[in-house]
Amino acid sequence: MARTGRTQAPALGPRGLALYLWRQLTSMQTALILLMLLAVAAIPGSLYPQRGVNPALTEQFLAENGRWGEILDALGFFEVFTSPWFSAIYLLLFISLIGCIVPRIGTHVKQLRSEPPRTPSRLTRFVGHREIDIPGADPDALVEVARTQLRRTRYRTVIRDEPRSRSVSAERGHLRETGNLLFHIGLVAVLICLAGGHLTQYRGQITVVEGEGFSNSLARYDSFRPGPWFDQADLPDFHLTLTDFRAEYDATPGSHTIGEPRSFEADVEITTPDRAPYSQTVQVNKPLSVPGADLFLLGNGYAPEITITDPSGAVVAEGPLITVPTGDRGYTSQAVLKAPDAQPEQLAMVGFFLPTGRIDEKGPHSIFPDLLDPQLAATVYTGDLGLDSGIPQNAYEIDITALSPVTDDSGSPALINLRPGQETTLPDGTTIAVDGVRRYAAFDVAHNPFERWILVSALVATGGLILSLFVPRRRVWVRVHPTADGARLEVAGLARSEDASLEDDVHALAERLVPRTDPVDADASVQPRPDADSHQSGPPRRPETPGGDLS
Repeated sequence: MARTGRTQAPALGPRGLALYLWRQLTSMQTALILLMLLAVAAIPGSLYPQRGVNPALTEQFLAENGRWGEILDALGFFEVFTSPWFSAIYLLLFISLIGCIVPRIGTHVKQLRSEPPRTPSRLTRFVGHREIDIPGADPDALVEVARTQLRRTRYRTVIRDEPRSRSVSAERGHLRETGNLLFHIGLVAVLICLAGGHLTQYRGQITVVEGEGFSNSLARYDSFRPGPWFDQADLPDFHLTLTDFRAEYDATPGSHTIGEPRSFEADVEITTPDRAPYSQTVQVNKPLSVPGADLFLLGNGYAPEITITDPSGAVVAEGPLITVPTGDRGYTSQAVLKAPDAQPEQLAMVGFFLPTGRIDEKGPHSIFPDLLDPQLAATVYTGDLGLDSGIPQNAYEIDITALSPVTDDSGSPALINLRPGQETTLPDGTTIAVDGVRRYAAFDVAHNPFERWILVSALVATGGLILSLFVPRRRVWVRVHPTADGARLEVAGLARSEDASLEDDVHALAERLVPRTDPVDADASVQPRPDADSHQSGPPRRPETPGGDLS
């Protein structure tokens, strides 16, 4: 009686299901998919500002984009590389690569230690097959010559005795698989080093005015972001003084590139515990390296020297004020100064510093980034600055909604416009003077103890990839049959990867194995075997199909 219905496969069970999922995870296809997903997941990190790199720009983006910014923040788009979804892809890729590599290493070691495979019984099926009769040749000597020739071209060889012949089995190209494994091992090492660097690194931003210095301590950083495993006691001990800052801009009249920067150079003096003070010039993409830290030139701007005296005659602010460029080509910079000690009320000055100032219907702005006509255009406010609330505030920003502007006789906010060396007194008795202008440089201070290992791992991966792409893996066989008047030579090869030159190399090997004779006797001493359907002499034709004649 015939059975009806569908045949049901046996249930995998928990162990079988786990084994199936593990094999899927550790397959090369899954590793490639995860690698692609990791690259795609990293794209938001280059499109949106990251808190770990530029916290101020991140907060600005959130303030400008409202609800959309809140949604992106909730999804982790401003901390991409520490987000759960990026970490999950990262860990799955790491596990997948480990699962791929470990079994393949064992298999590859066995292949390296094993002999080349035996010579197939029918070489006519393989690439470049040639069969040549060599009268007067010594079969054993011919086998040894073949072995020597193959070893010279970096083949592993073994001579095998067969019932009616002897053969040389040769193989090379294991370096291709070695390179493949090195590529994956290097990739795993890169992932490990990236994770280790994230855990142990630190990064901070500092701002130094010309003539002033910076001592490497947490209190002196504008912002500081350590890795989870970073110990603050490991901060290197060094002192930096900015002696001079130089900037060069395109000043070609009528040029569409006028005002574009040409170079930035910061002359600094460094003091470390194990070395006498020394000077160095820091440029863009040419950082300063000290033991335990690298300093990158991140930005620059102007710091007008301002003195403010309140109505009681007390100096409530004095010295260089760091201004923040607004992003235009002329270096129009926002100036915010807070004077919490002013009397009878706290005082703040808000405005713009203009390197080459112009005030017109567009408002105050700079038309060129260099100090051709420096001006300070600002308004003074009084009231509670909110500095005693216990909530940290940005030193370069202020909320003026709760403050009252100092007004002139008409009741309008009093506007000041000063050049270096000028001074003005506001209607309420506040005196503001611009004593001069200095430049400042912003540096990014960073250290990643795994940085060099990342480079080494990347180079290993690149070298392994080159080997896996350009080293062909092939097998070559030479069989010698004794004949009544000499020997019959058979040569063929097999490509284990893409190898367009194998056939030519097999033919060249056959030519080298034929003993050289005098030109007069050459045609009589070496006789290629005729094809089955032709009585003409000459090189044998290659079979039309990979299988050839199997009779």
